[in-house]
Amino acid sequence: MRSLSLTADGAAKISSMAWSPNNMKLAVATADRAILLFDEAGVRRDKFSTKPADAKYGKKSYQVKAIAFSPDSTKLAIGQTDNIIYVYKIGEGWGEKKVICHKYTQSSQVTCLIWPLDGPIVYGLLEGKVRASNTRTGKSQTLYQTDSYVVSLVSNLRGTGFLAGHADGAVVRFYVADDPGAAQQGKVINHPVPPYAMAWTNSHILIAGCDKRVAVYNRNGKLMQTFDHSKDLTERELTTMVCSPSGQTVIVGSYDRYGS
Repeated sequence: MRSLSLTADGAAKISSMAWSPNNMKLAVATADRAILLFDEAGVRRDKFSTKPADAKYGKKSYQVKAIAFSPDSTKLAIGQTDNIIYVYKIGEGWGEKKVICHKYTQSSQVTCLIWPLDGPIVYGLLEGKVRASNTRTGKSQTLYQTDSYVVSLVSNLRGTGFLAGHADGAVVRFYVADDPGAAQQGKVINHPVPPYAMAWTNSHILIAGCDKRVAVYNRNGKLMQTFDHSKDLTERELTTMVCSPSGQTVIVGSYDRYGS
């Protein structure tokens, strides 16, 4: 393991990262609202600045909350706290001009965002809505709405559906493309804490959060197993989770460590 960028003085949070589906580019959103692009060897090859929804509020009026590559790896969707999503065309190579090809104004802050392999851009809002925007038609729609803000989104391995986690512990399953193996849509789990970290494997749903526990549910939402780290005084809350492309391995990250 090695550092991809120099450590900055003071707080310099990395707000989001995304790996392109073709495995050629890694995009990193920084605290100063810039996007860094690295190649598959970890070498920084490009950088560009994002922009506010309205220039009159200034360049420091927002933060980048989430980023995601398009299925063809040539575009990057960027969700921001100033109630907007921009889609940049970044091209296939390096050094190409970054052009905004779509923008979607929202009614509240974007809290999370994914771009499934077989569907539209899906994103959650602070006000509890889960919405989708189709770059082919330019249209957006609300998939469903709750009163609890969306804390996490994760796609299934086929890219046909997603799970949305809400602050009240609800986990909702929704499909955006035809899937012969689809399970029932709707609320599938009521987790005891906000599900900030989720993974959807071939046969299970894994959820973690501030209680330092990793819960393993079956596809119907039945709790099958729990890995409890709450008695470990050196452990912090579990904040992120990612599943391997094969669906066989899940990595869980906390404040200063990670494990599988």
